[in-house]
Amino acid sequence: MTPAPSAVVRHLGLVEYVPTWRQMQQFTDKRTPATSDEIWSLQHPSVFTLGMNASRDHLLAPGNIPVVEIDRGGQVTYHGPGQLVVYPLLDLDRLGLNVRRLVTALEQSVIDLAASWGIEAYGRRDAPGVYVDDRKLASLGLRIRKGCCYHGLALNVNMELEPFGRINPCGYRGLQVTQLAELGVHVSVEETADRLITLILRALGITSLP
Repeated sequence: MTPAPSAVVRHLGLVEYVPTWRQMQQFTDKRTPATSDEIWSLQHPSVFTLGMNASRDHLLAPGNIPVVEIDRGGQVTYHGPGQLVVYPLLDLDRLGLNVRRLVTALEQSVIDLAASWGIEAYGRRDAPGVYVDDRKLASLGLRIRKGCCYHGLALNVNMELEPFGRINPCGYRGLQVTQLAELGVHVSVEETADRLITLILRALGITSLP
């Protein structure tokens, strides 16, 4: 019997954006068919990131928050303390996954997590991410290289939402954002990470390695 796919789960804490992004690139470039998949959970200090081909017109008033142009898809988003970021570093070819199935699995994991607290969340085909009452709870952005993915999703847990007002989030003018704390769920980022990664692993049919 073929063993179930597995992944190493790493909880990195609060880490700077650019070095972490470079580490994802290096991991992906150096990996071989024998390299184990990994899933990283973390938080970033305040930063705006602009995806490939993103319009700077959506960056309204960044102020003193750094702006980093990166290599994922999508437009502009904000990361900051109190937001859970999950980076799945997966060999999609080995897992038999295409990008649509991966995005759907990530979105559904957030939807299922919200449902466990009685929150009705949903995805949108025209604007990837997870929403509650037309407000964005989680955003997604991926990069595929050599049949493998990096970047991932960001779930607002309990953070300062004001910086989202300095941009058109994900390129949508007037889009409002929300977070678990605003929806009545008061949990730590660490507990949220444990619960969400369990759901992601289940959705992808992957087991966790120590």
